[in-house]
Amino acid sequence: MRRVVLALLIGCTEAQPQPAPPTAVPDAAPPARVIVDAAGPDAAPTRQEIAIVDAPMKWSAKREELTLSYRRQHSDREAKDLTIEPRVIVLHYTAGGSGKSTRAYMDNLEIEASRPELRKAGRVNVSSHFVIERDGTIYRIQPETRFARHCIGLNHVAIGIENVGDDKKWPLTDAQVAANVALVRDLAARFPITHLLGHFEAMKFKKHPHYVELDPNYGNDKPDPGAAFMQKVRAKVGELELQGL
Repeated sequence: MRRVVLALLIGCTEAQPQPAPPTAVPDAAPPARVIVDAAGPDAAPTRQEIAIVDAPMKWSAKREELTLSYRRQHSDREAKDLTIEPRVIVLHYTAGGSGKSTRAYMDNLEIEASRPELRKAGRVNVSSHFVIERDGTIYRIQPETRFARHCIGLNHVAIGIENVGDDKKWPLTDAQVAANVALVRDLAARFPITHLLGHFEAMKFKKHPHYVELDPNYGNDKPDPGAAFMQKVRAKVGELELQGL
């Protein structure tokens, strides 16, 4: 058994231009070290250390009220709280180049008026549970067991992971692949996770029992984080036997 620090794993990936250091997230707590089992070369057992930085989004009674209203409108008419039991992990990308901006945006209480279709479906702003910077730093934005608005039809059972970047201007990095792999392993060890999906796959998941959307006219067509990124992550967590579509 050996302990592998994530930064060392990243350094062993194929050479590529190194991203600029991330802008520090405001009010972030010191990293919490989490040790997770990982499959090494030839399935040799290893131990992998990842740093998860707590950087909680703004939370208030009003945010809780709007989130619960959204849950009742789309997932469970009788819901009395925001607690979920995660069964699915959904990977996203932010379509931007700044983790700080993503984190700040999630602090906004309501969806902006310039997004009328989303606002019509509920006033509460979108959010995720984690944001992963381009250098692989993982920020925990809110508890994994709190309902968050990030993926139509799956919010009631899904942990959302946002990756800073896109598939054109800010292509997702090998460091982010490694961080997603480590985080997925950690989450699968702590929760009864059965599925690992990309956001772009959610609308093809409608026939599965995990998918619940009470408004038949509410849906979208998202490209993130892309098939290539999902293939890279899935190839490295095969030992978990998580399902896809």
